[in-house]
Amino acid sequence: MADPRDFWNARYAMAGFAYGTEPNDLLREAAPRLQGPVLSLGEGEGRNAVFLAGLGLDVTAVDLSAAGLEKARALAAGRGVALTTLEADLADFDLGEARWGAIVSIWCHLPPWARQRVHAGVIRALRPGGRFVLEAYTPRQLAFDTGGPKNEALLYEPDAVRAELAGLTLERCDELQREVLEGDWHRGRSAVLQVLARR
Repeated sequence: MADPRDFWNARYAMAGFAYGTEPNDLLREAAPRLQGPVLSLGEGEGRNAVFLAGLGLDVTAVDLSAAGLEKARALAAGRGVALTTLEADLADFDLGEARWGAIVSIWCHLPPWARQRVHAGVIRALRPGGRFVLEAYTPRQLAFDTGGPKNEALLYEPDAVRAELAGLTLERCDELQREVLEGDWHRGRSAVLQVLARR
């Protein structure tokens, strides 16, 4: 089986920013309600973490791609904000206990067993009152072909995610179609799941 590090390092080694330098729409909407410290999962090239850091939040970006995190640090430096980066595989990453004021998961598509482990970790790792922000593609995205994994097992079914986040209060857990315009790899009508949850 191919190492996902190789895939993501190759993508992030390309010129420019694969998913742009502006934050995700859901994250921008949720940001006023977030408190630090913030952990951003599968952060890639840093656009979401740098946006939050620009709001004055203490942000840690974790990703398995060294190439992505190198760009994240450059983006942060270019915008004059502080950003902590951690190179790690989320499949065995320890999120900690009651450590984070917010955790962010934007297009962080994991195999079901790893996703379940991470979501259990999110519940433990949020401080009381802490918030979780997630946007991911659903299996309906395969009909659009406008971004995201081509493997259905890596796409997120709303009912499965609701069950995995049962330890949180779901303020929003909506499946919808929307226009996603984020760099070269996420462009067009998309089938997504948006979650805002609170510990």
